[in-house]
Amino acid sequence: MTRSMMRGGVCAALLFGLTSLPARAQKWEFGVLGGGGFYTNGSVESPAGSGKVGFKPNAAVGAFLGNNTSKHWGGELRYEYRPGSLKVSSSGTEATFNGESHAMHYDFLLHFAPTEAKMRPFVAFGGGVKLYRGTGEPTATQPLSKLALLTDTHEVSGMGSVGAGVKVAASSKWSFRFEVHDFITPFPKQVIAAAPGAKITGFLNDFVVMGGIALTF
Repeated sequence: MTRSMMRGGVCAALLFGLTSLPARAQKWEFGVLGGGGFYTNGSVESPAGSGKVGFKPNAAVGAFLGNNTSKHWGGELRYEYRPGSLKVSSSGTEATFNGESHAMHYDFLLHFAPTEAKMRPFVAFGGGVKLYRGTGEPTATQPLSKLALLTDTHEVSGMGSVGAGVKVAASSKWSFRFEVHDFITPFPKQVIAAAPGAKITGFLNDFVVMGGIALTF
């Protein structure tokens, strides 16, 4: 092989790499999300009576890094932060305690339109972990303490994630999205602890509606 042929091969390889780089770069998305949502309640039963336990509705913010692995399939590494208050309620009385949750998970995305489409509806499913924290100041007495105790502890649970939404392209680089998710965990029985002789049952569904903006690169 001559030097001129080698130089030509190297130049061709470089040209191919440079021309194919934008196509590879277009697979990635980074975005931020904001919205709000609500939790389902758990049930607490004790000799002193019964009630509901859970978290009050509040805001949601998040971020994601996604990769479109094919025309219809992709995946996202995601994080969501949910401020809010722990609660226990019974017979018209409610006790609250400052709290928050942090979710980190990976979702698979199935799009119903190819990557070049302006509008791409999708469904998402995956899993990860969720950290629940009580952040309030403990007091000597707490209403409804015979049912449950709202504590300044933390707890990590496995989490399932399912959702659906739509991506709308604003340009070749920017897009908007709107989505609804359900983040499912076992009830955090250390952060919201059953009183002696009481029992808490139920899973915790966190229904979140968010909108966001993403940069494709």
